[in-house]
Amino acid sequence: MTTPSLDSLSTQFDPVAIERPIYERWRAAGVFTARAERSRRVGGDREPFTIVIPPPNVTAVLHMGHGLDNVAQDVLMRWRRMAGDEALWVPGTDHAGIATQNVVEKLIWNTEKKTRFDVGRAEFVKRTETFVRETGGEILRQLEAIGSSCDWSRTAYTLSPELSRAVREAFVRLYEKGLVYRGHRVIHWCPRCLTSLSDEEAEPHETTGKLYHIAYPLAGNPARSLVVATTRPETMLGDVAVAVNPKDERYRDVVGRRVLLPIVNIEIPIIADDYADPAFGTGVVKITPAHDANDFEVGMRHALPTPVIIDEHAVVREVSEARGRVPDELRGLDRFEARERVVERLRASGQLLKVDAHQHAVRRCYRCDTVVEPRLSDQWFVRMKPLAEPALQAVRDGTIRIVPDRWEGVYVHWMENIRDWNISRQLWWGHRIPVWYCDACGTQTASRTDIDRCPTCAGAVRQDEDVLDTWFSSWLWPLSTLGWPDANAQDYRAFYPTDVLVTGPDILFFWVARMIMAGYFFDGRHPFHTVFLHGIVRDTQHRKMSKSLANGIDPLDVVNLYGADALRWTVVSGMGLGVDQILDPTNLEQSFSPGRNFATKLWNIGRFLLGNLGGGSVLPLAELEAGSLTRADRWILSRLNDAIASIETALGAPRPPGGAWPEGSARLGMRLDAYAEVARRFVWDEVADWYVEVSKGRLGESGSDRDTARAVLVHVFDRALRLLHPIVPFITEALWQRLPGRREGELLAAAEWPGRDERFGVTEREFEEVRAAVTTIRRLRAEYAVPPGTLVDVILSPPGHTAGIGSADGRWVEAALREEASLIGRLTRSRVAIAGTAPAGAAAHAVLPSHWSVVVPLEGLIDVGRECERQRGELANLEKQLTSLGARLENANFLSRAKPEVVEAERAKHREWSARRLVLAEKVKALCGD
Repeated sequence: MTTPSLDSLSTQFDPVAIERPIYERWRAAGVFTARAERSRRVGGDREPFTIVIPPPNVTAVLHMGHGLDNVAQDVLMRWRRMAGDEALWVPGTDHAGIATQNVVEKLIWNTEKKTRFDVGRAEFVKRTETFVRETGGEILRQLEAIGSSCDWSRTAYTLSPELSRAVREAFVRLYEKGLVYRGHRVIHWCPRCLTSLSDEEAEPHETTGKLYHIAYPLAGNPARSLVVATTRPETMLGDVAVAVNPKDERYRDVVGRRVLLPIVNIEIPIIADDYADPAFGTGVVKITPAHDANDFEVGMRHALPTPVIIDEHAVVREVSEARGRVPDELRGLDRFEARERVVERLRASGQLLKVDAHQHAVRRCYRCDTVVEPRLSDQWFVRMKPLAEPALQAVRDGTIRIVPDRWEGVYVHWMENIRDWNISRQLWWGHRIPVWYCDACGTQTASRTDIDRCPTCAGAVRQDEDVLDTWFSSWLWPLSTLGWPDANAQDYRAFYPTDVLVTGPDILFFWVARMIMAGYFFDGRHPFHTVFLHGIVRDTQHRKMSKSLANGIDPLDVVNLYGADALRWTVVSGMGLGVDQILDPTNLEQSFSPGRNFATKLWNIGRFLLGNLGGGSVLPLAELEAGSLTRADRWILSRLNDAIASIETALGAPRPPGGAWPEGSARLGMRLDAYAEVARRFVWDEVADWYVEVSKGRLGESGSDRDTARAVLVHVFDRALRLLHPIVPFITEALWQRLPGRREGELLAAAEWPGRDERFGVTEREFEEVRAAVTTIRRLRAEYAVPPGTLVDVILSPPGHTAGIGSADGRWVEAALREEASLIGRLTRSRVAIAGTAPAGAAAHAVLPSHWSVVVPLEGLIDVGRECERQRGELANLEKQLTSLGARLENANFLSRAKPEVVEAERAKHREWSARRLVLAEKVKALCGD
């Protein structure tokens, strides 16, 4: 990208014209590429700073959730890169077992009307690999459009040979430690995806269902029944017992007897177990071990059979140990249709006593939204309790910090109640479980490499058919992407542990908690020190954006319309800690106007500044004599220092030179919205609205004062662009390239983060008094509707005998106002007199923070009589309202009946109106002589 002349800086900011060329220049210059040898951990001189991207699905396309997530990461990366760290942002994608397999299965069905079983496993995997190779990873290319500064040379993929080696190593280590086992248990099963799911993948959804109360007659005494309440009456065909609490006196006499299972009239026992809650319903629960996880545990304690009456497709039939349990009319029915038939038969037999509406949680598959079916199955599990202990302690002792901290309690609760993780999936796409079985001698072998012979008897072996849960590769992401299990891998030594993990709270348990556990188990260290959980992008109805609701926003549409910087500014400025972002998919212009407006303002500031600097070189600030600086110069330099300090507070304490951040909560502030606001206020309110305006006259003159103004203006704008760059990198780079003094090939993306410079002292209060005078005069002109072009007289007078002209505290005020009187006059269209006497007649009055008075004579400027009439009417109306409000607050009936907060609000209103009355009365007195 060549640097255009100032004349080529277009009147309108055109992001489409600048963003792609700038990004390509960054890439060509290697700005995003980290060099491991420069890391302090391997003998270099730079502190490493590392983030691993939450890997999107390989078949995914960019949505606003990705946009928000990756912009937040990019802000941190660009900041730390400019601050001098060896910054590495690792990109990559997830093979996404269920999601990718579903896409390919649909594709094959739509084009060939074949299932994966028709195609066969080897061919299906081959086709999926081809599909991923041709279409996968598009999302990473899309991330470039929003400015993501990833190190693309290190792009990772969870199903790559390198990461697959890490997955094998992790499984075998866990297996060798006895932490992986194959168990026969009730798991969550998706009848659509035909695979098991973990607890986290079977998402609970609050649902209004029905609670069916069913009578189970006592065997040998049909006149007496035990009443059971269930939400799933179709599963009663698999009941093997009913349970009561052993302490429940109501049923002590029937424990050990039997009841008749309705519809099929099979006798089943009445057992006593603490699982039955005497306070819930009748205190009697049906036990269906093959179709409920809690019932399975009860069945294990009592050695009960496990008949399976719902198959993998959620069809009711006699699957195993269920002979005689499914009547012909129910056999082959879908579970929900079977439910209706069972209810009809119970109603007909008089055994359905009542049906209640019932609010309860129904689990659904996180990928296809199908209602999950509890199913008895052989699956592989990881014992999580031993892994959870160090991960739990790390958050408790502050080694790992979760931001916002309210999520720490949620994390702790989940980890304290963690259950074993079902890691096997009945899919074909993914990491196949590295376990081989020998049918000849029964040996089971977990191996890091493929084997074709039994290590015990040399017989033939067969590999387990299942694949690992996608999250089993994802939980290794910070380790595997940096070279683990090779302890000598340069990236692993240079950049692990990483620093920050940025993601949404919806995968705190899916992914974040598991990564922490993996880090401690496989490496003995925390994988990152800070977890930043940003909010969720929602529409104006506060619904999470999703394909099914058709309420999403395509970030690329926003980029094409308004530019990447507009999108980035909008999401960062709205990124309060853990606060959801509300965007309107039906009105992109309104949603992204904050970013678009800011980019336009910044462009216009740059155009004015560059257009008024004139030709010739500009002195570096360091070469200026302190005595050549005006109050405005010193003020803006002081404000720059304050802005840098405030931004450091928002982002985090600066890293000590040559050292690491201290352990504890002060490492990173993560207040990106506060950072954006400080930068905006400095550039917009202080640089553009004040300093540029103040400097206009100086820039149009010749001599040393012009040189000073140019030097300060260029320095301040240079630092402002540096501060803004992590948020809006494209426009800041475009403007920075046009500033005088840039060396050929220099890039803002690789420039130094600005530090505070105290060389010129802090004299803010003097110029703040000048600003206050200008603001006050402008306000008085507006209040009294003085025409904008009319020149007015202004008298600035000291505050009588306190802190007056003769006092030490008052002299600086007079000096500042007197020496800047011409500037005040130029900025307010006025003739300013210092310590003068106001003429008699109507005038507007105000007081500055220093207690100096401001008087603007109004005779001849406005219709004083008409203005007096207006203000008297306003005062009378306010007094009437105050009288009414005062009477209400003296009304004992109101005070006794109204809520305390309502009473306090009314009292606050009374205080505010009373203060307004005093101000308005003074105005009337000054103007009208009342």
